[in-house]
Amino acid sequence: MLMKNESTIVAISTPVGTGGISIIRMSGSDALKIAKKVFKSKKELSPRQMVLGEISTQNFNEKCMCVYFKEPNSFTGEDMVEFQCHGGVSLTNGVLNELLEQGATLATNGEFSKRAFLNGKLNLSQAEGMIDMINAESEAEIRAGYELLKGHLAEQVQKLQDELKDLIAEIEVSFDYPENDYEDVTKVKAEKVLKDINNQIKSLLKTSTTGKVIKDGVNVLIIGEPNVGKSSLLNALLNENKAIVTSTAGTTRDVIEGKYLYKGVKFNLIDTAGIHETNDEIESIGIEKAKQFIDSADIILHIIDSSIVNNQNTEIIKLLKNKTYYTIKNKIDCGDKNKSIKGIEISAKTKKGIEELKEFLYTRIFEENINQNGIMLTNQRHIESLKKSQNYIENALKNIDFVPLDVLSVDINASWQALGEITGQTSSEDIIDTIFSKFCLGK
Repeated sequence: MLMKNESTIVAISTPVGTGGISIIRMSGSDALKIAKKVFKSKKELSPRQMVLGEISTQNFNEKCMCVYFKEPNSFTGEDMVEFQCHGGVSLTNGVLNELLEQGATLATNGEFSKRAFLNGKLNLSQAEGMIDMINAESEAEIRAGYELLKGHLAEQVQKLQDELKDLIAEIEVSFDYPENDYEDVTKVKAEKVLKDINNQIKSLLKTSTTGKVIKDGVNVLIIGEPNVGKSSLLNALLNENKAIVTSTAGTTRDVIEGKYLYKGVKFNLIDTAGIHETNDEIESIGIEKAKQFIDSADIILHIIDSSIVNNQNTEIIKLLKNKTYYTIKNKIDCGDKNKSIKGIEISAKTKKGIEELKEFLYTRIFEENINQNGIMLTNQRHIESLKKSQNYIENALKNIDFVPLDVLSVDINASWQALGEITGQTSSEDIIDTIFSKFCLGK
């Protein structure tokens, strides 16, 4: 069982370096007492009021701001004090060292957030939402993390747990009054409740496809014959000269990757070596790599040169068999000699059609998917816990006509436990420690 720590912890919460402001925060029962030892002001420290004063260390004094949060109305649920000092490595470390001298203990990674969890100020999935926001590389990731932080997933999970708990209670009542023959009636209700919960979990799990795209980005594979403009397209989408472009076929011999953001979503571009028969060993390795990326791509763009008659490379068509891909007709500024081939017309050289292509790629991913502003599963731990819960429910439904209620309740309890792993209600101490260790020092 996790135990609350009685020590008062301290850490620098802003990045170490020269800057306008550095923040040092303390949390614990002695936070205010320690603060009063080092900080003097004409005004008394009152909860939620920023006070200007002077902090004294063994080696220097510093004018700074101080704010006190009285428990339980703080981030951690404990007494907290934050000092806002002038930015600077030596200055900030000097203040930190003085607070340590006065009795505070250096916090470990994520310890402030862990205390917030222990004191019921946030649950485990909210903490993971906070991590996702900090580590986000796109606006879509920030939005998904914020949904977790707001607790929407936790609320949905808690609702499912409450339904399971009510069902368990009814089953236990039937044990106490066997003479009333409640079992058949309870089984009918159990089947209805379990089917409803199973459908709700299925709906949540459906969001994981879009959630993965939000978290990892959209993997876009650019494939085609040599010299059709694959690298030029990569450069045009990135709006930079990432790949070397020449008129010599086979210039790209290895995989070249790049990223761009569109409407807050990250797109991961993969430019590959032109696929054709070659005796060049290095080029052959590059072509094999290109083939390997086909299965992992979210979107495949097959590039052809519209300025020359194209009979469609049979090897590429064979590779893309049973795959969803889109034909891109490049060099349209030089004319279209492939009117019979349907595709998206662009010119990577003049940038014609590039913005339209970006919009096309975006809509292919999101046009029929879940609203980005709703609950979306982006965390593999949450997905696995939901799948585990669903497996127990489906096992209960499969056996509901063949086993007594006490046996059925084993699977129902296990499903409840699996859901509790998401919020931390039933998570082990090792899992909780691992999650909070991912935070930076001072968070």
